[in-house]
Amino acid sequence: MAATPQNTERSTVAGGAKRSRSMPSRVVPPIELPAGVDELATAAAAQLGWNGVVLPEITILGRKVCVVAKLRTDVHAERIAMGAGPVADRATVDTWTWPELAGTAPAPAAEIVGVLAVARHWRTAMASAVPFARYGEAAMVLPSPAVLTEDYVGNCLPRARAYGLAVVTADPNAVVDLDLEGRTERVLLAEDPVSRLVNELVYDHLLRTAEAPASH
Repeated sequence: MAATPQNTERSTVAGGAKRSRSMPSRVVPPIELPAGVDELATAAAAQLGWNGVVLPEITILGRKVCVVAKLRTDVHAERIAMGAGPVADRATVDTWTWPELAGTAPAPAAEIVGVLAVARHWRTAMASAVPFARYGEAAMVLPSPAVLTEDYVGNCLPRARAYGLAVVTADPNAVVDLDLEGRTERVLLAEDPVSRLVNELVYDHLLRTAEAPASH
């Protein structure tokens, strides 16, 4: 049976509605880092006034971070003389804080100036930076578009202030700026097995970075 004009119009409207529902929604392109992680970390360390070697990104405690550190040359020389290089075995490092072995444990050979977490989103950066903020300076490095959201203002900034994290932003030209200063008056944890392990891993990373041939 041929459709009446009224039915045809209704069919057209229904078909149009169906087609409109199937149209894809507008895709928002993901926020990207304006430069490499190590380049942004180096610029952020300078912005924060952290003096030391900005080590290439490394995974520590399951988090990807860039550590700014210095080699304690006197301790390093002493450890070389003792044949006590970096120790990455967690079980061994754990024993160094035991009262009966504390006197024989090698001294920390790295001075950790600060830890940087470079990421596209603040939640990723914060998850990486917070474990290290318990022991010293830590900061997040984010693309500038990532901080121009209500989510950042309402959720990130209060948490960053609570943890004492600094926030450095990088614009599309990789020019960095300080968005939030870190809080230095917070209470830090004393040396423990975790901090000793981190120090040993950074010590090893410092030596490997110093030995690596310069790129051309």
